[in-house]
Amino acid sequence: MDANDVRRKWADRSGEFSPEYYAYYGPNETSESIRRVFEGSLDPSASILELGCGPGRHLSHLREHGFENLHGVDINPDCFEVMADAYPDLADCGTFHAAAIEEVVEEFSPGQFDAVYSIETLQHIHPDDAWVFEAVARSASDYFVTVENEGDQSVPPEDRGVNDEEYDFPLYYRDWAAVFEPFGFEQVACEHGDRDTLRVFRRTD
Repeated sequence: MDANDVRRKWADRSGEFSPEYYAYYGPNETSESIRRVFEGSLDPSASILELGCGPGRHLSHLREHGFENLHGVDINPDCFEVMADAYPDLADCGTFHAAAIEEVVEEFSPGQFDAVYSIETLQHIHPDDAWVFEAVARSASDYFVTVENEGDQSVPPEDRGVNDEEYDFPLYYRDWAAVFEPFGFEQVACEHGDRDTLRVFRRTD
């Protein structure tokens, strides 16, 4: 599956992992983890971008806890129709881009957002589009947070490769500290969960 195939899979997603699917389940423990990280480090007026925001369940949770300047990117345009129904206040106040991350990220100014985060989104970026990581890192002035499936923790990251059998789209296992630290960040927190690993990076340069 090449990079274009991966993007098409997500742009046309229905059923499991679709916008309707995520809106139905609403905010979850990961939403609360993101809120906890940002409440401890950011002012409520901070500009926050979610990569792969879906219908907005995580952003809506932030809004309900006082964050006001919220942004999102998602490749599936249906997300924003679902958002208008499920989280109308967020849809009205937020700024959103219906596009692939690869298509919009270079429009962002350096340090445009106080914080950028991804929840199970960057893990689907095809290796041919790995340039995106530097571009999204550049757009964050203070913090970058990843909540991604990193595979079997007993296996060295460089040996985990890609999971292209469990789902109908590939999942690329990466060492996110190795990805983002060269772009001016240091890892300041790491929490391993049953499925995902949450990593908090703070800008140092």
